[in-house]
Amino acid sequence: MFERLYNYLNKGDKQGVCTDITDEACKYVPRNFFLQIFSNVFTQLGDTLSNPKTVLTWLMSYVSAPVYLISLIVPLRESGSMVPQVFFVPIIHKRAIRKWLWVIGALLQFLAIGAIGIIALNFKGFTAGWLIVAAVVLFSLSRGMSSLTSKDIIGKTIPKTRRGRMKGYSVSVSGVLVLVAGLFMLYQSEKDTTINFYTNIIFFASATWLVAAFIYSRIKEFQSPVEEKSSNTESILSGFKLLKTDKHFRDFIIARTLLLCTALSAPFYVVLAQEHVGKEAYLLGLFIIAKGVASIVSSPVWGKYADKSSKNIMAVAVLIASVLGIFIFFTISYFEALRSAKWLYPVVLFILGIAHQGVRLGRKTYVIDMATGNERTSYVSVSNTVIGIILLMVGGLSALVSLLSVEGVILLLSVLGLAGAYKSYKLPNVEQI
Repeated sequence: MFERLYNYLNKGDKQGVCTDITDEACKYVPRNFFLQIFSNVFTQLGDTLSNPKTVLTWLMSYVSAPVYLISLIVPLRESGSMVPQVFFVPIIHKRAIRKWLWVIGALLQFLAIGAIGIIALNFKGFTAGWLIVAAVVLFSLSRGMSSLTSKDIIGKTIPKTRRGRMKGYSVSVSGVLVLVAGLFMLYQSEKDTTINFYTNIIFFASATWLVAAFIYSRIKEFQSPVEEKSSNTESILSGFKLLKTDKHFRDFIIARTLLLCTALSAPFYVVLAQEHVGKEAYLLGLFIIAKGVASIVSSPVWGKYADKSSKNIMAVAVLIASVLGIFIFFTISYFEALRSAKWLYPVVLFILGIAHQGVRLGRKTYVIDMATGNERTSYVSVSNTVIGIILLMVGGLSALVSLLSVEGVILLLSVLGLAGAYKSYKLPNVEQI
């Protein structure tokens, strides 16, 4: 069944059928292709239903957590999963079979998100805020382990010209489920906006990682080269040396830094919506629906073209986000009637969702295709660690600037995005390397 469906999805495309993987792994590509799609579908659904930019922000506000703690959860969740990755590399490199590290990470994410629901039901204010922040930190560390391991597994099990579309299909299918969840939340919010409404969403989200862990454990993985002799310190230092010795990798890091605008700007659009439209619960459902529809319509297209030129996908996607941000800045600043329109912000988040999916699919495909074997793990871990540190700094700066002007932060991030579009376009193609 897997093979027939895999051949149908890739019919007419014979290029690089088993490029960059072993002949042994080639026999199991259809099976591994769909198992990774299914596991990604569940984790992405869980990510959306526990998203710090929307759901967790609403939940923490509902339990009266301090505003400064609410502002911490986005950078903590993003950078907390990135910064430690370089320290996970020695752990991964010392294991020939690595999928179990992903499974352990997924189980810990299940526990962390479930804990947030329990905390919200039993605590309020300052205590609830700090406990939720602690759970987000545990989630982020676990997410970092799974994320790093998944790049290695993809590189071992999926051919070079199939990785982008695999990501695209998984995001698109999860988008359908997100759309259904958003419609249900929109309906339910009309009659039930108690704490149970929000915690039930969180508990359902946590269960998705449990399902994903079981599916991922069924992947057929073959042994990787094991690095037994090198010390943890040597492995970490050799990874950071790439920044000095590898110009291609260094240019990718610079481009990826400038692409952060699509991730960092989303919470500020939500804040603008709350300021100019209100904090009604139905808005949360609309935002989730917008994200789901954006994933459905854009991810297969982004994924297909990422396999042809992932660096061009990054450039086009961030350009869309930047133009959107500049438009919103002038709308908020000079058009009072339009900035209060209830339809504006779901539409904005829909367009931003399309752009963000393009950036994510582009950069993930690019970094996986840049290298092979254990070098791939080093590339991913070092880039994520560096970006995580930068994300904390830029996030903190954005939080300070937002005290003066929320729309000003969006404009600043959009200008950085324009530079990111140019830098991404100038990167070399890796699909033909």
